[in-house]
Amino acid sequence: MMLFHYTVDADKDFETAVADLEKALAARKFGVLWKLDVKDKLAEKGVDFAGNFKILEVCNPVKAKEALEGNMQVGYFLPCKMVVFEEKGRIKMGTVLPTAIMGLLEEGVPAGLPQEVEKVLIEAIDAAR
Repeated sequence: MMLFHYTVDADKDFETAVADLEKALAARKFGVLWKLDVKDKLAEKGVDFAGNFKILEVCNPVKAKEALEGNMQVGYFLPCKMVVFEEKGRIKMGTVLPTAIMGLLEEGVPAGLPQEVEKVLIEAIDAAR
């Protein structure tokens, strides 16, 4: 079975992991467009969720433009999604692999672009862990 994600353990506390991932992304010209704290959002809706889980929507505008010019359906996958969460006492961080999701498109994805973006996202995760 092909994995659709890259996920690793982070040897630090939750909030530090989130901050370090944001820094690692910025160093690689990826900005965080939006950050969702799932625990807080569910609490706003009256739902108790004990875990820590943050979703970061990240983007490199030059790469996004290049991808969209190749195939507008790439927009279904933008921005790139990254997560930091706590599971069984371990902090984890990961991302959906662009090669896995862009592989769903039949044409128009610029050659090498998903691999290039994926490499950078994995580098950021590895640097932040």
